[in-house]
Amino acid sequence: MMKLISAAIVISAFAAPAFAAEPIEGTWKRPSGTLIQYSGSGDKFCGTVLNGEYKGKSIGCMSGKGADYKGSVNKLDEGKTYSGKAHVEGKTMTLSGCALGGLICKSESLTRQ
Repeated sequence: MMKLISAAIVISAFAAPAFAAEPIEGTWKRPSGTLIQYSGSGDKFCGTVLNGEYKGKSIGCMSGKGADYKGSVNKLDEGKTYSGKAHVEGKTMTLSGCALGGLICKSESLTRQ
């Protein structure tokens, strides 16, 4: 009986799903309520505004996979592009843009929709 229980534990350990980071692809909600759709192929993903004043505009593109991405972030109200990065953890993505070689950075958390 003990061998059967031990075997069941070993089998279930291998049968458990692997927990991989969620990709950046999908729809994300900014704290302002603006929805951003990230889509792409391979390891390059671009974000497009789905609603509001900047609907249809690009907010930049990111390359990467899993949880971490790097690329550019467009600050549409300023008309400027900054170096950016994103980190996805569960239903939250932290998106940041930096100027002056990374000396000044701003970030915000978006929620997966």
